Amino acid sequence: MKGFDPKSCKKGALAGVLGLGRSGQSVARLLLKKGFKVLGSDHRPKAELAAIFSLPKAMKWEWSGHSDRLLKCAFVVKSPGLKPDLPIFKKLAEKHIPVYSELEIALAYSKAKAIVAITGTNGKSTTTQLAWEIFKAGLPRGRKALLGGNIGVPISATAPTSNSKDVLVIECSSYQLEDSIHFEPRASAILNITADHLEHHGSMASYLNAKAKVFREQGPGDACVFNADDPTVYKLSRECPSERLYFGAKGVNSHAWEKGGRLCFKLPGWKKEIALIPPKLPGRHNLENAMAAALLAFARGLKPAAIQKAFKTFQGIEHRLEPCGGVRGVACVNDSKATNVDSTLVALKAHEPGGKHLLLILGGLHKGSPYAPLKPWIEKTVKGILAIGSASRRIEEDLSGLVPIFPCGDLETAVATGLKIATKGDTLLLSPACASFDQFQDFEDRGRRFKTLVAAAAKSR
Repeated sequence: MKGFDPKSCKKGALAGVLGLGRSGQSVARLLLKKGFKVLGSDHRPKAELAAIFSLPKAMKWEWSGHSDRLLKCAFVVKSPGLKPDLPIFKKLAEKHIPVYSELEIALAYSKAKAIVAITGTNGKSTTTQLAWEIFKAGLPRGRKALLGGNIGVPISATAPTSNSKDVLVIECSSYQLEDSIHFEPRASAILNITADHLEHHGSMASYLNAKAKVFREQGPGDACVFNADDPTVYKLSRECPSERLYFGAKGVNSHAWEKGGRLCFKLPGWKKEIALIPPKLPGRHNLENAMAAALLAFARGLKPAAIQKAFKTFQGIEHRLEPCGGVRGVACVNDSKATNVDSTLVALKAHEPGGKHLLLILGGLHKGSPYAPLKPWIEKTVKGILAIGSASRRIEEDLSGLVPIFPCGDLETAVATGLKIATKGDTLLLSPACASFDQFQDFEDRGRRFKTLVAAAAKSR
């Protein structure tokens, strides 16, 4: 079954949009612009939705649940994150009403033929942003690189503006891939895979199947980049029908590796390897992100000079180990994007062991994974844990006895407590290992609130 075809729909047909978050609102605007009538549907109460809406008056919408009005739609667009076992989806299936992802709707209205897609449990946003910077630097005049997807810019807002020679660089979550019927990027990447979002997918097998959709529809002339050091990713790569490119620590069976402070590359058909200076970003994981971004660019024919230019200027992105000033000699780092245990583990590893100098803000909405894997690096680097959110009790249970744990409840209390017990040379690190939805709209809202609190503390010192 192929994906969404606009030509198969009657003019003025009714389209449903389930979930009216950022991507839902964006795809609703696109469908209205393309001549559809749109019914938006969300489980949240009217007052909460009205506060975040910026939709045209022409759109009809319902709140506090999904009604049978959706059964009158020609098709429905499912927003990422909605569980597929909701009763409304069974009803839609019984009526043979197609359900599409925002990704497929957006690409159906895109003229761009070159799609670059990045997925993985961690590192997606940094790799996607860096790949976009590389393509911007390397594409010839008259061609644009457009950025969108899970990175915070809905793909339905950018893809329809593309021309045939442009390149779409897309961050793909497992939610977006899960919902896609037909998705065929010319170059793709799977950075790593660890247990995450299992409360949504139901099993690791379902999670892997969603991630694999980034290469399932590829063919000759396409390429997918894989992490050779990740056993799960390496095993999954054997199912890939397109060219397989690998990055790894030591260059064994890899096309990209690190050696002597340089990133080395040698793709199939190359006579010699080339070496590039990596971006100035903390942590081993960022070397891997840079290798993946470069391999994607090489797979699409870009030159080393463009990659090196982007490496030189890239400064990282917001909410990913982002330095955000200091207070009385205490450095403050915003890693709000660390919404799972593995992401927080990466953040701890990025701070070189040299005594216990980290005050770690941990917690939020628990996602089902234990916090015990953090123990070895907490013992090496963490001075104290500042627990927040509904996960606080589980954090205390899993990590008690390692370092002092301060139950703070909310972020404001955690920042104040952390700065009170910190001494000069310490680092206050927000790397929660949890989702943000118990107290914030999203991880971005949480990160910006952290930066506001730090700025206020610095100003009042």
